[in-house]
Amino acid sequence: MQQNQRRHRVIVIGAGYTGASAAGRLARRLHREDVSITLVNDRPDFAERVRMHQLAVGQDLKARPFSRMFAGTGVALRLARVTGVDVDRRTVSVTDTNDPGKREDLEYDTLVYALGSGWNTHGVPGTAEHAHDIAGRPGALRLRARLAALAPGEAVVVVGGGLTGVEAATEIAEARPDLDVALAARGGLGDWLSPKGARHLRKVFDGLGITVHENTPVTEVTATHVTTTDQDIPAAVTVWTAGFAVHPVAKATALETSGTGQILVDATMRSVSHPDVYAIGDAALAAGPGDKPLRMSCASGVPTAWQAADAIAARLTGTKIPSIPLRYFNQCVSLGRREGLIQYVTADDRSVSAALTGRPAALYKELVCKGAAWGVANPTFGLPARRRRVVQEPTGATAAATAA
Repeated sequence: MQQNQRRHRVIVIGAGYTGASAAGRLARRLHREDVSITLVNDRPDFAERVRMHQLAVGQDLKARPFSRMFAGTGVALRLARVTGVDVDRRTVSVTDTNDPGKREDLEYDTLVYALGSGWNTHGVPGTAEHAHDIAGRPGALRLRARLAALAPGEAVVVVGGGLTGVEAATEIAEARPDLDVALAARGGLGDWLSPKGARHLRKVFDGLGITVHENTPVTEVTATHVTTTDQDIPAAVTVWTAGFAVHPVAKATALETSGTGQILVDATMRSVSHPDVYAIGDAALAAGPGDKPLRMSCASGVPTAWQAADAIAARLTGTKIPSIPLRYFNQCVSLGRREGLIQYVTADDRSVSAALTGRPAALYKELVCKGAAWGVANPTFGLPARRRRVVQEPTGATAAATAA
């Protein structure tokens, strides 16, 4: 890069598993004299989203402040809430976390969009007013306080029979055996699992005394019960885990998005409409094996972060873009602290007959969670130490700004 040319500005918005991973990987790949990397997040520490059900039942999670994680990496942390993105002006509008009255537009040359997702109420009446979510730390902490206030014998209903719902129901039932815990699932319990996996899941549910309402869509949530197509189920607390919805910022931009609000990307996680924007994790509609869209999960999100970071670095340094495998190997499910289920799957996430169950599966899942958090907390470990110099000249709006 020429000495009189300013540094290429990379802004990463969102510091979950994917955003934090991408920022750290970019810092390891690129030379600090050529690139500035800013990570924008509204909280100062990393939240282990895959452990929110543990937080909700009163367990304490290890503190992982970003200031410690990114110390010495060259990544600058900006504590702010993203309120908008202007992809034509190449700016990110933010509100300062510590001073909500302070607003600013941050200019970028390359944007990594990693705002992720939150809970999805699907428009079911009463859900937003009366149900609890564990899609993030604020929701998990509110549920934690509510569960702690429940008297023995009171009813908790978890709505949603996917991975999050199964983990929440078993965690609550194990931590609070004095409560009446139920799960309401639109389909059958574990109907996506292999026969072995489904049998083990049902065995654990029976052992924990969890009532299962299968093939039971919920049509309304109130302060005292949930209404289904054929009955009212008592619920002093309702936990809503019926899917995720992406952050709404992308849908309000000129970026090409899907009907779900996810950003359409190519194989390198680059926006198909705006080549200076990369989307990763839940925010991206990325294709996996057989062109099947990747599901919203940590398992698929982190590889998309690696792919985006490597593609950005390669394009800026004039090197070959590597290809990170975007595929599945297993589904790791915690069933409380003593039980687990590892369902092995095909590359496109279809269950096979093999499954690991019981205590070994619980230990396996714990290692996976610890490994994922450690990888985020040590973003530059294990990557090549050499930081390449930027050789690509800026183009378009960036070139005009540089010339000015």
